[in-house]
Amino acid sequence: MKNKNVMLILSLMLAIVTVLSACGNSGNSGSNYGNNPESGSSAVPSNAQGGGKSEEQVTIKYYNWDNEATAPNTRAMLDEFEAANPNIKVEHVVLVPGNSVEMLKKLDFLISSGEAIDVISVPSLDAVVERASRGALEPLNKYYEAEGLVAEDEYYVNPQIDGQYYGMQNTTTYQFILLNKNALDEAGLPIPTYGWTWDDFREYAKKLNKGEGVDKRYGSYFHTWELYMNPPAQTVMRNPFRYEDGTTNFSDPTYKYFFQLRKDMEAIDQSAKPYADVLAAKLNYRTEFFNDDAAMVLSGSWMVPDPGNLEQYPHDFVTAFAPVPLPPASAQPKDYEGGKYFVGGGHLTMGATSKHKEASFKLMRFMTTTDSEHRTEFSGWKKADSTALLDRLIGENKNMYDVESLKNTLFGESIEYLDASQVVTTFGSQLAKVLADNFSKFMLGSDSVDDIQKAMAEEATKVIEENTK
Repeated sequence: MKNKNVMLILSLMLAIVTVLSACGNSGNSGSNYGNNPESGSSAVPSNAQGGGKSEEQVTIKYYNWDNEATAPNTRAMLDEFEAANPNIKVEHVVLVPGNSVEMLKKLDFLISSGEAIDVISVPSLDAVVERASRGALEPLNKYYEAEGLVAEDEYYVNPQIDGQYYGMQNTTTYQFILLNKNALDEAGLPIPTYGWTWDDFREYAKKLNKGEGVDKRYGSYFHTWELYMNPPAQTVMRNPFRYEDGTTNFSDPTYKYFFQLRKDMEAIDQSAKPYADVLAAKLNYRTEFFNDDAAMVLSGSWMVPDPGNLEQYPHDFVTAFAPVPLPPASAQPKDYEGGKYFVGGGHLTMGATSKHKEASFKLMRFMTTTDSEHRTEFSGWKKADSTALLDRLIGENKNMYDVESLKNTLFGESIEYLDASQVVTTFGSQLAKVLADNFSKFMLGSDSVDDIQKAMAEEATKVIEENTK
């Protein structure tokens, strides 16, 4: 009997110690993120109410590809986050300044080496899905559920695989044409509006040519990204590489049309700087435009602040804006949706190897929803005020913008956007390489556009079949 009583007392003491230990371990065992004022959640940890012990101090890393202009703004937003979350410090890691393609390569190296990765800014949906399919990213479902959030109610585009979410949309990217308004006025050309075509763009470029030799201002400039190899596929189709039935779109009429248009603008019209020169000199599209070396450039909403940034991009002309030209009737894509535009954007993701996942989610939610004055791109959050952001991005040098054309380009009554593609492509980089290789072969060689397109479609079909078995 005596032994039984002793055992009972010991059991009760052990239970009490266990309960006290659980009560004292308040910081890392749950999925509460109520410290984030942007979350809208009522689930607030007890120690965030002003009572109890403070959470353990942690340091997380935020990876991206900022350049000199954007890095200070990112750091300022991270400072705001730290002020709201004093137990979390954030190290800003710029992997490759100003180059998202090279940044992803370096990121993949870090992932393969087993480094603990916290929060990553990823430039596109396909780049997210490709890495999620390799197990490199953490699914976000349980974190959303803990906050009472529905992804589709929060963000425009939600990368997912088999019902698991892997990306939180941080930015929405709109494509448009920037035009030198002074050059337009000199040529007697009006600012284009929604509905103009790539045939019209070619005619504008001819008329905007000025000068000869090293002092020449070309009517247009095309950079080296996939966006410039076939803009219709990138801007008025849901998926840049595949139809909604999963097959390659490299056989689409827009490819033959635009490949030939690019070559003719260089070789016949001489209204676009040769692709060979762009590659050899490693030209910068911003420099080409603001140095008055090109009167028109296809770009995106990340450039909205640039015309007013006279310190970094000194120039003396007003910048006008126009919607991306549409393909003419003779070259409209399969399943064309009447001139609606694709809207892309960057996403924040969480590394599967992160040791501080709760803190990482807090940072992701803050960065995607904050209305900070330091935000420089349009938000992917559905509840953001885009008009207010636009006014802020334009800033004090409003006289350097044709503001009306910019607002009409982004928010005009005729502007509509495509629904997100339902095709999940985890091998987008392979298809991008097929496109880039064949485009370069066409622009730098003598093969016919028909032969190039046939070979390109066959290669893409093989890639798709190998990856979707």
